[in-house]
Amino acid sequence: MVGIFSLWLPILLSAVFVFIASSIIHMFLPFHKNDYLKMPEEDRVMDALRPFNIPPGEYLVPRASGMQEMRSPEFTEKLKKGPTFMMTLWPGSTSMTKSLILWFLYSIVVGIFAAYITGRALPAGAQYLQVFRFAGTTAFLGYSLALWQMSIWWRRSWGTTIRATVDGLVYALLTAGTFGWLWPHLG
Repeated sequence: MVGIFSLWLPILLSAVFVFIASSIIHMFLPFHKNDYLKMPEEDRVMDALRPFNIPPGEYLVPRASGMQEMRSPEFTEKLKKGPTFMMTLWPGSTSMTKSLILWFLYSIVVGIFAAYITGRALPAGAQYLQVFRFAGTTAFLGYSLALWQMSIWWRRSWGTTIRATVDGLVYALLTAGTFGWLWPHLG
């Protein structure tokens, strides 16, 4: 068993590697270029919504207040009439600083879980591939599998989810390689 405090270097360095890889994937490669569709008549839609002064948040339209309303003929008619949609409204800022900081912190958290599970399963001096397997599987779970719920429940494009899962695999492989490389030796 390896204590988590002795694994801070692979935790932090793997987060740096993941941050760099995600920046390359999202800024320089066309992989995610079409994850989100352009709204038809975007300017008109924005102009139509602006007077409502809707606060930032996630919205489901139409949204029933409970099961009884969901079964009502009026609600069924709203669904048929459409449009039905989910919408996330952001504050007007275009700064990505907060999101980038949170992404880096999230990568550290995934690294902490990879360190915890791998450190409990393997001793110091474990072989590279053993460390790679445990750290990589744990990191893949942290970076990828929860994304599938968005396609299952919220109808996010499966293409977008699969591309994000591939990203998660890249991040997991970087995490696994870093842990395997920096795993404590015996003595």
